[in-house]
Amino acid sequence: MFSFVQSVSLIGIEAIAVSVEVDVSNGLPKECLTGLPDASIKESKNRIRTALKNSGFKYPPQVVTINLAPADLHKEGTMYDLPIAVGILQSTGQTAISEASVLYVGELSLKGEVKPIRGVVPICHFALKQGIKYVVIPHDNLEEASLISGVIPVPISSLNELIDLDFSKFQSRPSAIVRTSSFDGDLSDVRGQFMAKRALEIAATGYHNILLIGSPGSGKTMLIKRLPSILPLMSMEESIETYKVYSVYRRSGIPPQFQTSRPFRSPHHSISHVGLVGGGKSPQPGEISLAHNGVLFLDELPEFNRLSIESLRQPLEDQKIHISRANFSVEFPARVLFAAAMNPCPCGYHQDARTACRCHPQLVRHYWKKISGPLLDRVDMVIDVPRVTGEDFSTDFSVSESSEVVRERVSKCWDIQANRFGRVAKCNAQMSVQDISQFCELDGPSQVLLRDAVNMGILTGRSYHKVVRLARTIADMAGRDHIEYVDVAEAMQYRPSRELI
Repeated sequence: MFSFVQSVSLIGIEAIAVSVEVDVSNGLPKECLTGLPDASIKESKNRIRTALKNSGFKYPPQVVTINLAPADLHKEGTMYDLPIAVGILQSTGQTAISEASVLYVGELSLKGEVKPIRGVVPICHFALKQGIKYVVIPHDNLEEASLISGVIPVPISSLNELIDLDFSKFQSRPSAIVRTSSFDGDLSDVRGQFMAKRALEIAATGYHNILLIGSPGSGKTMLIKRLPSILPLMSMEESIETYKVYSVYRRSGIPPQFQTSRPFRSPHHSISHVGLVGGGKSPQPGEISLAHNGVLFLDELPEFNRLSIESLRQPLEDQKIHISRANFSVEFPARVLFAAAMNPCPCGYHQDARTACRCHPQLVRHYWKKISGPLLDRVDMVIDVPRVTGEDFSTDFSVSESSEVVRERVSKCWDIQANRFGRVAKCNAQMSVQDISQFCELDGPSQVLLRDAVNMGILTGRSYHKVVRLARTIADMAGRDHIEYVDVAEAMQYRPSRELI
């Protein structure tokens, strides 16, 4: 007898339809598994046979042919255990599931228990887009599946539950995504540093990349760690995109602390190249993808491996990262607000007003050479963070604006940009050259200022457009429809000097 069961394969954070075809025919007992399966799928034959036996079912002493279609798509993982077992049970008449619009995923233990898998969020999202009504999943993955409304998750804990499975008992529920936020700190905790706070607000408003440079203890890390608290909460669409990455990355599911707060990833400088940008034999998302729709913070930037930070150049431009292998390629999203912090020299006190620098000039130049000009050229804002003074600490806390107040201003500017571009998830930093021509008209003095900066070698073609995008953001914050000279002048002062590049 022949049976057909719907399942999926994960490519990056997207699911692709896979048909599990099972045929049981007379002959000497053997199993034949086709469809480009990897080792974990080939091993499933032994798991499934034992799981069926320990669940009270009979494994057919016949020729069992299993095909995973399309046959030219490489498949990996343990999620095919359950659909293959269902196919065998249907082919041998041990279960009869009348509902046709069902998708099956799950790993089996030898006892017949259904174990959790990774990637349930993109799987349920795929089922929603394809109009599949039910998704049979491991019970431990129910929390993840409930994030996608419009599809009905059917959680099961063991194979025995398939015998009397009544799909009518399960109902669709609203998405479990809750628009709440939780942050580790507030912007009002930072004393002084009004210039840096202004720069952080500009970066959050236009989603501009930012680098803070200052002596040890000046508050660089403290400032950037509060950057997520002034960013607007994620929309439903952004939340699903972010949760898809985490669902593929972790078997344990979605980190509950994110909710609709934007992710904040701060990897240690000892991280490997693969850990930062993603990859591996079975490609997994790296830190830049885990920070999708949020902030990627690299503290002590020059201490990172040169290959690792240079590999960020293209993803910062494209907002996605491609990982290619001999027979397939994977794409992970990487729309991040890139933030970094560093000392001005190895000892940390170069050009400090109170502590003398102990570094030889050649050592300072070598320190800066760890960061290439092309990478700095992709940073929209470079800010010097001076030491805090005693007067800063004596100032009343109530004088400092809270993150909530700043976030309200940033949210209003995000609404302006959403109306401008017709997309909620697009900010000024992502403007194309055509967008700049349409929305960033410059007056005469501004054109002269930028032209002279290009002629003097201060700006490149890329940084020219970055200054214009930054000026557009500053004008939005001031409530101006048109960019003025003061907006361009302020944007220019945030560019790195020629000595750095």
